[in-house]
Amino acid sequence: MITTMYSEESGRSSYLPRKRQHENPPEEQSKKSRLYPRDQYQNMNVVPHGWLDCPRFGHEIGPIIPSKVPLSESYNDHLPPDKRYTLKQWLTNNKRKKLGLVIDLTNTARYYNPSTELKREGIEYVKIRCTGRDSVPDNVSVNTFVHEVNQLERRNFSNKYVLVHCTHGHNRTGFMVVHYLMRSRPLMSVTQAIKTFYDARPPGIYKSDYIDALYSFYHETKPESALCPPTPEWKRSENESLSPPPRVPSPPTVTKKMSNDDVLGDEIPYGQEKRYQEFCYEMMNINIQGRSSSLQFPGSHPVSLDREGFQLLRRRYYYATWKADGTRYMMLLTREGCFLIDRKFRFRRVQMRFPCKPHEPRVHDYTLLDGEMVVDNFLDGERKPCQARRYLVYDMVAVNGQSLADRPFSERWSVIEREVIRPRNDEKKNVTNVNGYRYEMEPFGVRVKAFCLLSAVEKKVFNELIPSLSHESDGIILQGWDEPYVYQRNQGLFKWKFLDSIDFLFEVGKDGRHMLFLYDNGRNRLMEGHTVEFRGDGWDQPGSYNGKLLECFWDKEDRVWVAMRVRVDKSQPNGMGTFRGVMKSIDDNITKEVLLEEIKEIIRLPMYVERIRMDTQAAERRRHGNRKA
Repeated sequence: MITTMYSEESGRSSYLPRKRQHENPPEEQSKKSRLYPRDQYQNMNVVPHGWLDCPRFGHEIGPIIPSKVPLSESYNDHLPPDKRYTLKQWLTNNKRKKLGLVIDLTNTARYYNPSTELKREGIEYVKIRCTGRDSVPDNVSVNTFVHEVNQLERRNFSNKYVLVHCTHGHNRTGFMVVHYLMRSRPLMSVTQAIKTFYDARPPGIYKSDYIDALYSFYHETKPESALCPPTPEWKRSENESLSPPPRVPSPPTVTKKMSNDDVLGDEIPYGQEKRYQEFCYEMMNINIQGRSSSLQFPGSHPVSLDREGFQLLRRRYYYATWKADGTRYMMLLTREGCFLIDRKFRFRRVQMRFPCKPHEPRVHDYTLLDGEMVVDNFLDGERKPCQARRYLVYDMVAVNGQSLADRPFSERWSVIEREVIRPRNDEKKNVTNVNGYRYEMEPFGVRVKAFCLLSAVEKKVFNELIPSLSHESDGIILQGWDEPYVYQRNQGLFKWKFLDSIDFLFEVGKDGRHMLFLYDNGRNRLMEGHTVEFRGDGWDQPGSYNGKLLECFWDKEDRVWVAMRVRVDKSQPNGMGTFRGVMKSIDDNITKEVLLEEIKEIIRLPMYVERIRMDTQAAERRRHGNRKA
């Protein structure tokens, strides 16, 4: 997929693949200059099969007008006068429908030259190459298409239209339009969206694999009444029958073992990602002026618990939960889709559904969650090993565009259950839920993470929760119950781990020396005197990890760092602040026994005694109310 565009701005009407250069990363810029080499315009006189009798364009669908590909005037000698269809003709005959954008889905550049056809009219042009035939457009191309239409709608003060075309304007075009409808009108079903396109451009999508792919992508059951239209007469060859071709059985799918390092979701356009990044900062009340080009993952990071941390636990009220050994993600819910936000502050779209409360017939729009993805391993009913992904939500920054960052954690946590988890669960229980949506087809489940009173750490967290988990746990988290959400390093959010660890950048010097680096004031700093050992199976060739991030734990007896795993979810090593905190925790030697003894003293403080009593009574009232309901 390659994209280019151009337009006419105030006082500037030149061909621009520069107009929105800031919306594309540098690696995309070099592609644009190679889009239309001159030799691609040779041999342009071959008219596509079925094009002559294919209707020119359909009715508008919102801002979109579906069309077959216009052919440049160089084709005129090969076309009857009444069959000619150029962009110039479209603009002349449809002056009331002013175009602001043309999206070209064909996989060739031979049909017309956009620099001559659209430049003088100031119409933007976007090329999204889709191969067509037997392969549906890929998810990244779909994300790009929907983003471009939404961009035009957001700045569309003069009600301009988008002309969308593939070769004939039915299958690829219809596929993209249905995706646009599903994401701009979240309460619409796939069946309704396909019907909307059919009404605007009969016979609609006539390839069954395209229709099946849409139902599958949006996790909906295809109704038995949903029949695929026959191939239009103008597209059939003389020997082609009206019956669809027999289905070739798909090869059996091979189930891949899940891991925390798996990349989930699909890339989104750079401009869309930038807008979402700025929203995250806005919800945390962070001024991005002067740093918009280098925004970093804003999620709150815990610090290692040391003896000074115990003093903070004595002054503030804390709850506890287990620390999952999973992958950290924030998650943004919008009507355009659900987006996982990784530690590199990159966004990837996953197909999930997050309805609001039943009396609010809409989905979440600009809700920002924080949590971690885990892989649960368990035995099914037949005692066979199974795996499932689950996103554990443990905090919330915003709900439907309203920031909660300054609210106490206890309030934010309750909003997660009330506004996000419960509506999903209620809809899942309803056998006639909206559009026959199948939650079991989603890539992962979602659950709010449980937090316990500090008095329950030993019995509930260590003795019950952690041993019963279907995923790995590497310690506990101590969360201030009355604290706001803190950007990045949070000195009041504590982690205690079974093994203290640091993420280093590992490099092999020219002399073969193993070197460890940490991030310090914008550069990588060599940690002189610190060495790493590679123990156990899988670490036979340390040189193969040159340039990678390694999570290493501290061996107290040998006083050496030991490699645990490669971190592929991060782009830089830990900073010096994190390193100093971990080393202080190691020096303070806070073992599990020391931790539990300190907690026993803390919960005897009058502040804790009273708050624990009040919270216990409130929990009992909630349980009693739930039983009555």
